Amino acid sequence: MIRTDGLHHRYGDVVAVDDVSITIPDGECVVLAGANGSGKTTLVRHFNGLLEPNEGIVEVNGRPVSDDLVAARAAVGMVFQDPRDQLVAATIGADVAFGPENLGLSRAEIDRRVEDALAAVNLQGREDERVGELSGGERERVAIAGALAMEPDHLVLDEPFTGLDAPARESVLDRLRTLTDSGTGVVIVTHDLRDVLGLADRVVAMADGRVVVDDAPAGALASLPEHDVRVPEGAANAERPSANHQAPQRRC
Repeated sequence: MIRTDGLHHRYGDVVAVDDVSITIPDGECVVLAGANGSGKTTLVRHFNGLLEPNEGIVEVNGRPVSDDLVAARAAVGMVFQDPRDQLVAATIGADVAFGPENLGLSRAEIDRRVEDALAAVNLQGREDERVGELSGGERERVAIAGALAMEPDHLVLDEPFTGLDAPARESVLDRLRTLTDSGTGVVIVTHDLRDVLGLADRVVAMADGRVVVDDAPAGALASLPEHDVRVPEGAANAERPSANHQAPQRRC
């Protein structure tokens, strides 16, 4: 489980995250939505200690992230918006194997994880290709595979479908469904819900550093466009549950 309580983060005089308290249980798929500059990326970079809060608490699996950064980063895998920020090796296979190798796993287990992760993003059989010669979409798929190979408790993906073609998107979505079914928490950061709405258990929207929507997808859709979140055409006007049955909206 990931939990924040009263989280604040500032860049100089700019407040990027403003008093955010949120809990993400194991096995839940949370879509974290909002316009550029709303605080989404800043928030999730606290989940494994890439950023430290100015105020507040961040815990992973009941333990403060600051107590053990290595454990937090093993438990929370991160896929950055720009894959160049996390690709570290010359070839596809070596890059995906990098994380599992640092966990001290056996060669057989490393090879199994690399094979499974590459299959999930339709890159199987391309282990020896050089990362520097790949397209932007292919580099994104390698970055996702590297995070999958770590088999984390939670996987956070920041705008993961940018540059991916339709088959690659479907392959990644299928793997994310499998992960949540097996108990892995998934957080997808996006400003566009078209690819991910069907996967989401919950939609959290941010604006000006604060959580402004926290609800099941059916309850969240109507208010998302006012926060510059793109929803599938017609979805916001779809029939919604009656007020007596609608999940209550939460504000963190």
